[in-house]
Amino acid sequence: KCYILFLSGHVISGLRVHRDGEYLIYPLGGTVILKRVKDGKQEFLHGHTNNVSCISLSRNGVYIASGQVNFMGFKAMIIIWDYAQRSIYAQLVLHKAKVEALAFSPNSKYLVSLGGQDDGSIVLWNIETKQAICGSPASAQSAGHCLTVQYSNTNDNIFLSAGSGTLRVWELDLTNRKIRPTECQTGKLKRIVKCIEDDQYIFCGTTSGDIMKINLKTGLLSDFGPVKSKYSLGVSVLKMLKSGDLLVGSGSGTFTLCSRTNFKTLKEVQLEKGVTSIALSEDGQQFFVGTETAQMYRFNYQDFKAELISSSHSSAVKDVAISFGTSELFATCSEEDIRLWHIDRPKELLRITVPNMTCNSLDFMVDGHSIISAWNDGKIRVFAPESGRLMLIIDNAHRMGVTAIAGTRDCKRIVSGGGEGQVRVWELKSRGYRLLETMKEHKATVTCIKVKSDDKECVTASSDGACIIWDIVRFASLQMVIANTLFRTVCYHPEEYQIITSGTNRKIIYWDVYDGTAIRELEGSQSGAINGMHITQDGKHFVTGGDDKLVKVWDYMEGVVTHVGIAHGGSITSIKICSNNHTLVSTSADGAILRWRFPHPLEAT
Repeated sequence: KCYILFLSGHVISGLRVHRDGEYLIYPLGGTVILKRVKDGKQEFLHGHTNNVSCISLSRNGVYIASGQVNFMGFKAMIIIWDYAQRSIYAQLVLHKAKVEALAFSPNSKYLVSLGGQDDGSIVLWNIETKQAICGSPASAQSAGHCLTVQYSNTNDNIFLSAGSGTLRVWELDLTNRKIRPTECQTGKLKRIVKCIEDDQYIFCGTTSGDIMKINLKTGLLSDFGPVKSKYSLGVSVLKMLKSGDLLVGSGSGTFTLCSRTNFKTLKEVQLEKGVTSIALSEDGQQFFVGTETAQMYRFNYQDFKAELISSSHSSAVKDVAISFGTSELFATCSEEDIRLWHIDRPKELLRITVPNMTCNSLDFMVDGHSIISAWNDGKIRVFAPESGRLMLIIDNAHRMGVTAIAGTRDCKRIVSGGGEGQVRVWELKSRGYRLLETMKEHKATVTCIKVKSDDKECVTASSDGACIIWDIVRFASLQMVIANTLFRTVCYHPEEYQIITSGTNRKIIYWDVYDGTAIRELEGSQSGAINGMHITQDGKHFVTGGDDKLVKVWDYMEGVVTHVGIAHGGSITSIKICSNNHTLVSTSADGAILRWRFPHPLEAT
């Protein structure tokens, strides 16, 4: 049972509204998500082997189509989903490396697909037979790459394609199984078209920030604009309302209603960062807008005011920390920012931003009065969780960036690890800080730090294949364990006579703290590294997550998996269980944060 906080902001026109008005549909990594508008309930469609790159809905509401990216030299799959059954209807494989865009015909008989730059072809599919009817190179050899396709709103036999110096109207000749293009003439106007909408005229949004209006019958440029005040950073998405006026989203975050006749702005709202999606409800009175910062807004046509309905990280989430004791708050970190969330409601409470920097790791101090964070500019920053105020900054904490961090139970010291492999212990004072000691034994990046409950020892994991248990009173190494792996994560068992480690060799190893011997070795994953691990306070269970995108719950004594969670569309980067065993939070490289109901609640004592 899980809930996800995220919209992939990087897929152009990735946010759609189903014609029933009940569900928003959008991609997240390799998953397609259906989110109920009224209560936020989510369903997941799994089937893609890599990130989803484009999405389309059939006009009759029966099908969802999604295309993906793949590695060079491999074919990229298109999946047609049955909306009612929430299942795969067809898998279509022809394009190489990437599916750039998809569009259904108005009567939902055909699907047109456009391959990415390494493919460069357009294919028309028969949905009933699940077969390709025909294909063609998307643009002439003299033109640039094709970037988008759009079906005619009224005719099943006509669709449009556009891109860098190319704009074509295609006609289907079904008897001869051919699609024939007609080049549109734009005269001296040379543009890169990113989005198209059509009626009797074709409206094309360009990277230059203007909109071209082309006669569909003649293929000739009729008009273009706005001439003076162009859209900053280009027009990234267009949608036509029933009135014929246009909703325009720009790369700078400007969202406008503009007149179809003279391109004059009728209404305007400035959103945070570039607009990537506009999704209209069936009646056109309400629309949803997605941005590249993974924000989702709801608008009503009448008042044209933005209502933020969800927000999340727009890039890989590096770490998650749950506040000690109350377990009501948790924090996540990513490029540029730390965000605070309430564990029961998927609503962002606070955002702390440090421009152009990446937060690699964070932790709550036990007293809940501060969040300690490790940054790639070599600084440790301490923030107040209520206000986000910067309480303390430790400059030059590590030469090659701070990569791991942990606080002691008495809240008087911080242990940090860096990219150069050093472990440092800092004393926090009422005004400022003091470096107590630098411990140099690791030869590579320190990836994880855990402090023992008595604050006298800590354990550090590193990419050099060693885990070291340190005495942080005398500042000496007590024990070193070595394995043929890049260690990613380490945990103390609550009774602290054992540690468990994991990393790139996919093995979970139990070690004896006192003599450093390996007690037990488990196969943690069938494929890919294990990046995150956390153990319950009673020590009976632990959880792992990694590149196989699976959340696994283990019985500690038996060494067996009791539950597997499938929902992530990207590699899991970190995972934590709250102290009352109610909730588990996992984060992944596609920017997702998932809350799960933990299957082993604490037994009443």
